[in-house]
Amino acid sequence: TLHVPLSCGKVIPGCKTKLCNLDSEKIGEICFWGRHVFMGYLNMPDKTEEALDEEGWLHSGDLGKLDENDFLFITGRIKELIITAGGENIPPVPIEDAVKEAVPLISNAMLIGDKRKFLSMLLTIKSEVNGETGSPEDELTPEALEICQKLGSSSTRVSDIAGGRDRAVHAAIQEGINHVNEKATSNAQRIQKWMILDQDFSIPGGELGPTMKLKRPVVMKMYKDQIESFYKDVVTPITPDNPLPPK
Repeated sequence: TLHVPLSCGKVIPGCKTKLCNLDSEKIGEICFWGRHVFMGYLNMPDKTEEALDEEGWLHSGDLGKLDENDFLFITGRIKELIITAGGENIPPVPIEDAVKEAVPLISNAMLIGDKRKFLSMLLTIKSEVNGETGSPEDELTPEALEICQKLGSSSTRVSDIAGGRDRAVHAAIQEGINHVNEKATSNAQRIQKWMILDQDFSIPGGELGPTMKLKRPVVMKMYKDQIESFYKDVVTPITPDNPLPPK
């Protein structure tokens, strides 16, 4: 096959691609070599040296992996890489994507854990978008409403769910996260705590860039208090064995 969904494809004849500094999951920095690679930055030798090594390989700063047929997949950026307090390198995007796949109700997910003892996650629920401003609204999308109804939930707004207000939805999200955690390659890659935010991320809100890419530093600053609560609270993470307290 010449095409695999979500893949960048294969390297073309005359060019080379390799992954440097592979981790335990064989994810590494994507590097390119060939006539298509530029010679460097004009009058900027220091910047050129950062990008090109002595053999002419361009270090892209992107993280990726190759499948068994050598199709390339981008998994994130080196700058996005989470390095835990225990020194484990964790690319956040694969875990975030896995959570969104396991819990279709989730719109955006952001993994937290740089220099932390464990991983936590900020989550947003799929909600309607204001057609004029592009800002997220409180009403759930039709897809989200259908999911809630199947769970036996009567929630119609994000505010009905955020803060653990909807036990059925909360349990379903925890079940999905448990499923993702079961596939983690180490304990350090397990999500220990999570929180549903009051509104979805958006371009007007500042959490997303023009291409809908997550602006992690902005989110870290905007939701600093929520993030710190993960690591200050001594409450045991909610699990099926440790459910929400009764209302």
